[in-house]
Amino acid sequence: MSSPAARSILITGANGVLGSAMAETFLKREPESLLFLGVRSHRERVDALMAQHPGRVIPLPLEITSAEAWTSAVQEIEARGLPFAVLVNNAGFHDDALLATMSADQWGNVIAGNLNSVFLGCQAAVNAMMRNRFGRIVNIASLSALHGPAGQTNYAAAKAGVLGLTQSLAKETARMGITVNAIAPAHIEGALPAGWGEEQIKAARMQTPMRRFARPDEIAAAVFFLASADASYITGATLKMDGGLV
Repeated sequence: MSSPAARSILITGANGVLGSAMAETFLKREPESLLFLGVRSHRERVDALMAQHPGRVIPLPLEITSAEAWTSAVQEIEARGLPFAVLVNNAGFHDDALLATMSADQWGNVIAGNLNSVFLGCQAAVNAMMRNRFGRIVNIASLSALHGPAGQTNYAAAKAGVLGLTQSLAKETARMGITVNAIAPAHIEGALPAGWGEEQIKAARMQTPMRRFARPDEIAAAVFFLASADASYITGATLKMDGGLV
């Protein structure tokens, strides 16, 4: 699976289970590249990767809802000398509630953290990538975008917006060597909702035809492929990774 020999890669939400799995995949498969990890707090996994790969992992204290922060991040990446070639918009969160009782802050914060942040990241990255006539943007959405559950109107709307943004931006950048794709995972092992008990976990697993949840490394492998030169004719796509759930 081929990729440019040396490039700069930015992954947001890098300290989570999925973010760190993606980081490890790029570090293993692209030994010449620089990996920038967007993380605002809880840096345990990022610090461990820095210790294991000195000089190759650079943390960025990125506030994903700030246009100024994104501009500064891209400037720092470009100052390192390698082309900014890959952006993985992975950061996000949910704050669930029934719509009838959902507060304006619950709605606005989830939209800002899951959709507005992707807009800002894509805008900052595209302007840099256009100069090199090459780029790979992978937006991490959710199966909730396609199969919105009760109690997640804010999160489902935000992630559905990410899919629409992905498709439109892909058309805008297709002639510039920049591809834009999305992945819509279902439940991921190690990243299940904090409030779930054993019965809920068992029920969710039994609803999945494969009878298991996705491993983080499986999602990471798909992200790596979409970020590779081998995926040069794939753009505007949403890859559903749900074990056959929908």
